[in-house]
Amino acid sequence: MSFNIGLSGLYAANKQLDVTGNNIANVNTTGFKSSRAEFADVYAGANRLGVGKNQIGNGVRLAAVSQQFSQGDINNTGNVLDMGIQGQGFFVLSDNGSRVYTRAGAFQTNKDNFVVTSDGLRLQGYAADSSGKIQKGVLSDLKIDTSALAPKSTTLIDQGINLNSSADSIPLMVDDGNNSTPPVLVPNKVFDPSDETTYTKSFPTKVYDSQGNEHTMEQFYRKTGTNEWTMYTLVDGRNPFDPSSETPLTGTISFNSDGSVSSMSADNTGHPAGASFSVTNNVFTMTGWVPAAKDASGNWAANGAEGNAAGMRLSMNSTTSYNTETARMSQSQDGYATGILSSLSIDSTGVMFASFSNQQSRAIGQVAIASFANEQGLQQVGGTRWTETFSSGIPGIDAPKTGTLGSVESNSLEASNVNLTQELVELIKAQSNYQANAKTISTESTIMQTIIQMT
Repeated sequence: MSFNIGLSGLYAANKQLDVTGNNIANVNTTGFKSSRAEFADVYAGANRLGVGKNQIGNGVRLAAVSQQFSQGDINNTGNVLDMGIQGQGFFVLSDNGSRVYTRAGAFQTNKDNFVVTSDGLRLQGYAADSSGKIQKGVLSDLKIDTSALAPKSTTLIDQGINLNSSADSIPLMVDDGNNSTPPVLVPNKVFDPSDETTYTKSFPTKVYDSQGNEHTMEQFYRKTGTNEWTMYTLVDGRNPFDPSSETPLTGTISFNSDGSVSSMSADNTGHPAGASFSVTNNVFTMTGWVPAAKDASGNWAANGAEGNAAGMRLSMNSTTSYNTETARMSQSQDGYATGILSSLSIDSTGVMFASFSNQQSRAIGQVAIASFANEQGLQQVGGTRWTETFSSGIPGIDAPKTGTLGSVESNSLEASNVNLTQELVELIKAQSNYQANAKTISTESTIMQTIIQMT
């Protein structure tokens, strides 16, 4: 029996050497998880009644090779599609329709712009719609859309302006000075965008038509009375509704004594059919804008594009009239020109953001990660990948940082979690165990030789 015991010890020590050697061989393998050989003793007839208390074991057996899913170091690489998981979870890959799981996040794009591993397995995640909203639910192959971002015509201009309450008035009408009763009012200075004495301040704003052409909308503000200002609006120096005209749209803003907007009105007369200039809830709305450009003869004419069908809105909710300089403190508008993809970034929740040459950015997808109730039950299939088994349970797949799932670190890879110093110590121990078990067999052989010689 001693031969069998020693032989089982040799086998166990050999398996320990195999496991340790595999760990050492993969010390630089991205996303690799080390293994540990676990052993159990062997007893014969353990279930027989009346077993004596001096029973001797029959040796050792390999009980399991357990995987150690402790966190590996996250190392920066500078490649945006390199991703490491900080915490729990696995990347989900599609292998011709079947799913495999990995911690190795070295990805790239193929000729069709799908995000893939070096051997072509596609990374799974959630797609985004044209507006950049992530579509949770069904997993799909993640793809980097390199097509141009379509232009968007301006629909809303929001700006914070203060109109100086102590500014000098430039009234629209003045007394003719003939001491008439009642006074006869005659026009004062007529607004002229080229004459700065006919307005107090102007503010230009870039706006965009349906083709992404850039235009300049300019608002000219003129204080025309106590707590009252008149606003003149031109686009590219032309009437927004009639490019052949330089007559501006005209609106009036009245302020309360505390400097807040009291009321607003718009002159909605004389416009072409279908065009209107109106006010609702402190918002000027210009409907029927005709984007224009100079033709070959130098004349202004429609450029073939359109403004937003719902109209272009100019919000005055942040406008005030305080005793301080007339100035624009903030400005935003929601239109933009055509954009070409310029860069890609991935945040900690796995959302992939595309940045475009027109200063816009939007989500184009989100990486999904999976977790298992029993990670030890996963089956290794090579390539630093695993597949689910009955023992592992079904995967729970969701966005990173959801529940107990970890976060995604872009521009980084997770290193192997092998502790090389510990493995070298294990190597020495396995070698000693092997030698000791070999000595057991050698000693048994010597005893047998002695017995044979006695007969």
